[in-house]
Amino acid sequence: MKLIELHILQSFPVSCLNRDDVGAPKTATFGGVNRARISSQCLKRAVREQAQSMSPKLFAGSRSRLIINPLVQALQQHGLAEAKALEIAKAVGDYLAKKDDEAEKRGNLKVKTLMFLSPAEVDAIAGGLADIIKNDPKAKELEKGVAKACKSAALKDGADIAIFGRMVASDHSLTLEGAGLFSHALSTHKSENDIDFFSALDDLQPTEEAGAGMTGTLEFNSATYYRYAGLNLDLLTDSSHLGGLAHDERRNVVNTFIHSVVLAIPGARKNSMNANTLPGYVLGLVKDAGQPLQLVNAFENPVRPRNGIMEASIAALKEHHHRLKETWNIKPVLEVAIPDKPLDQFCKEILTHV
Repeated sequence: MKLIELHILQSFPVSCLNRDDVGAPKTATFGGVNRARISSQCLKRAVREQAQSMSPKLFAGSRSRLIINPLVQALQQHGLAEAKALEIAKAVGDYLAKKDDEAEKRGNLKVKTLMFLSPAEVDAIAGGLADIIKNDPKAKELEKGVAKACKSAALKDGADIAIFGRMVASDHSLTLEGAGLFSHALSTHKSENDIDFFSALDDLQPTEEAGAGMTGTLEFNSATYYRYAGLNLDLLTDSSHLGGLAHDERRNVVNTFIHSVVLAIPGARKNSMNANTLPGYVLGLVKDAGQPLQLVNAFENPVRPRNGIMEASIAALKEHHHRLKETWNIKPVLEVAIPDKPLDQFCKEILTHV
């Protein structure tokens, strides 16, 4: 497996980047102590949004239950009357992700599960079915047409689908294993959530009346996190993923992926807490063979602050990586780090191996 791996250390101040079911920052136990945590799902969402803003033509996929109306519009553009387009779009939606009949009764055309499609795939489905529909097809013919059309689109604008993957329970031929690998981010040190008591004043309250208009509490933490992201280059260039793209386009996808992983930050409470920071250290590796490896065990024994947390975390990461290479004969073809190199040079050196 040819791999790009990114090992990132980043400190965040007062924040609640990823909330649990009661609104508190997520946590996990590791090395016998409580850690701050950001889920891989939360990080992937932030990375995908960042990538779409950087390269919207290549990362154009949408994961949604609202796939029927876009299909209706695409079918109409391929010559179907509105009523027929609606009928066929409902059938396609039901096949891909089960139409939500209860939502339709309330006037909402939805499917029951999220479906990840790119605009090129939606257009290909509509175009592929247009001729079939004229011959009054059976349901099985439509289903085969949907699968064939999706594959013909070749993810030319669906790099996000290729990287983050797609599961289609009704048709496993449309399921894609994502070429991206993401860990849950964990604090390199022991971390406990804290509570912020807040009050808000009522601007129109008479001056003789004392007290706040409302009071409440919010949980937060502050931590230095280790996070890992990898990219399976062999899978990314497979014919079912981005094999249909030109080499320069795939390089652009990888460049966008690296930038997005390094820069993306979950958006929770971004105005009230504004935890936006940049990483303190990023280790980039390119491997021609081998398996993806986190370096999180550098922090199984939690870092204890001396001159802050970041400096000690960087030292622990470097030491652990060095020991792994010596013990297990791991030989990356490239090692490059930020801040040793600026971001653009960091990416440029990795891209020479893509």
